[in-house]
Amino acid sequence: QVHLVESGGGLVQAGGSLRLSCAASGSTFTNYAMGWFRQAPGKGRQFVSSISWNGVSSYYGDSVKGRFTISRDNAKNTVYLQMNSLKPEDTAVYYCASTAAEGYGSMRNGRYDYWGQGTQVTVSS
Repeated sequence: QVHLVESGGGLVQAGGSLRLSCAASGSTFTNYAMGWFRQAPGKGRQFVSSISWNGVSSYYGDSVKGRFTISRDNAKNTVYLQMNSLKPEDTAVYYCASTAAEGYGSMRNGRYDYWGQGTQVTVSS
């Protein structure tokens, strides 16, 4: 069992930055690749980024490439999402998730075992 808690969301103007954190507990953190997803009102859950268990490999959705950076600190059992050049269309609830089956993470939300409760990110124009 993995317990995930996101933090760092908030209200920011377009062009600004936020850093999301996701703290994990309950199991060996390095057993899991991690992912970030987001869900805007009335839309499905969208892949944002994933990172391998050792932090060496990372992947991004097309809409955030070049603006967002995922990282992890295995000593702190935490994964981060640095979001720069934010746009109003980035407004969503952001979720972190863990997967033991996919060592490099996955774009498919069904491949993740555990999810956090989400943190709201609102970008004003």
